[in-house]
Amino acid sequence: MPRPLLALLAAILVAFGVSYFSDRIDPYYLDVMTGVGINIILAVSLNLVNGYTGQFSLGHAGFMSVGAYLSAAITLLLGPRLLGGAGGSALQQGLLFLGALIVGGLGAALAGLAVGIPSLRLKGDYLALVTLGFGEIIRVIFQNVEALGGALGLNGIPNYTTVFWVYSFAALTVYTVVCLVRSTYGRGFIATHDDEIASEAVGLNTTRYKIVAFVVGAFFAGVAGGLYGHFKLTITPTGFDFTKSIEIVVMVILGGMGNTIGVILAAILLTILPEVLRSVEQYRMIMYALLLIVLMLVRPKGLFNFDYLGIAARLRRKFRPARE
Repeated sequence: MPRPLLALLAAILVAFGVSYFSDRIDPYYLDVMTGVGINIILAVSLNLVNGYTGQFSLGHAGFMSVGAYLSAAITLLLGPRLLGGAGGSALQQGLLFLGALIVGGLGAALAGLAVGIPSLRLKGDYLALVTLGFGEIIRVIFQNVEALGGALGLNGIPNYTTVFWVYSFAALTVYTVVCLVRSTYGRGFIATHDDEIASEAVGLNTTRYKIVAFVVGAFFAGVAGGLYGHFKLTITPTGFDFTKSIEIVVMVILGGMGNTIGVILAAILLTILPEVLRSVEQYRMIMYALLLIVLMLVRPKGLFNFDYLGIAARLRRKFRPARE
């Protein structure tokens, strides 16, 4: 069995075990743990676009909102009809939630395709502005659709998100990105990132690679939005504004562009750091911003941008004689 697949199955089993005993975990720590998992999905999926393909998207929160609203609409509107008055069994609820997450992800992927086809011929700042505008358009649309709660958002969303769902999808996101990067498509992503003009000169369709990265990233952002909505139990358009997109971009930049392990570590750090600073509530965001500035000045290429494979190889060479 391939190692990435084995790691995926092991991660899902661990997530199931932790979720099974989640009633013994302090609710506060469980809340933070869930937030960490959702941010890992968002950061790793955006890293496929910004890190590996070399684009600069500021619309990830828009894709997240599409997934959140679509999945919440399914569980709120269709759930009672499909599950009946008793609420259905745990298996039925799980299948409904899984279907809602997939539909939310597909809706976000379709939105990514819709914005990707006309805009991904743009580069750099122009692409960033287009994706930023897309995110704001989506937010304003949801804010004015009364069937989805309008400016007040959706309330009373079922509490379906668990540690199992969050970390299973986090593991699936990492597995998908790693497999894509190691595949033929991954070579196209990296070639597009390194030199788009040279890639086109040797016959690569760089627009196709950018659209594939955009659609895959948008799908997992939509899934993360669905998990977020069924975790917070209420969603509003303001929760998916420009600031949310910036938070996800900061995780990618701080972790190291094109470095999956570094991005995961940055997502963990930037989720836990505000909680650590909660004791100084009045200065929390100031200290948080100053720490980010210092980290970016000290490590401009990313705080966790190391050659992990090279380090592992050197450690194996170092300890192999001792074992022999």
